[in-house]
Amino acid sequence: MIESRKSRARGSDEATLDSHFPQNPGIGRRERRAAETRIKLFRCALQLFSERGFPNVTVEDITEAADVGKGTFFNYFETKDHVLGVMAEIQLGKVGEAASLAARGKQTIHAVLHRLALRLAEEQGRSPSLARAMISSFLASESVRAIIERKMTVGHKAIAELVATGQARGEINPHLKKEKVATQLMQSVMGTILFWSLHGEPALETWIEDSFQHFWRSIALSGKK
Repeated sequence: MIESRKSRARGSDEATLDSHFPQNPGIGRRERRAAETRIKLFRCALQLFSERGFPNVTVEDITEAADVGKGTFFNYFETKDHVLGVMAEIQLGKVGEAASLAARGKQTIHAVLHRLALRLAEEQGRSPSLARAMISSFLASESVRAIIERKMTVGHKAIAELVATGQARGEINPHLKKEKVATQLMQSVMGTILFWSLHGEPALETWIEDSFQHFWRSIALSGKK
């Protein structure tokens, strides 16, 4: 059973999740292995949360699925709630990816922000129960909220710069404040995830798509897509 869980956890999600963590090619082998263990614990926990619901998963369940000792878990996370704090790192990595795409200049800012909105909802879209678990954990734990807040501040600044790029390219209304537009996008994504978690149908991607189109129409110059 442990092996089957490990196999599922190492499936198609592995490359997706790993690609969104900040990379540091200068770290040594020991630090790299520690980072890999931390990601592995997060990945296994996320799979279990999605299958059973957050309250029904214990630290022992997570370490069993990851095939590591219980003590190892507490080397990386203070509590089970803190596992979800890793989400902030993943989300920030996706914002960084969007900034890189914009810098290359091969895609419109509309396309970059559209892709970003969909990507930001990927993990939560596994199941409504997982989305609710993440939201409740963020609300209940002050230390987790602090982690999320720090990462979101960095992400907000990066999104604001994407907006500024869109304004410079003539895609986004130049009279709008870039910081407020960034806030609007983040609120749109987070609010949509919350509403979807209460209903579950249709798929979260459909909800995000609809929300983004309304968001874009509110900031775009007339006729710009």
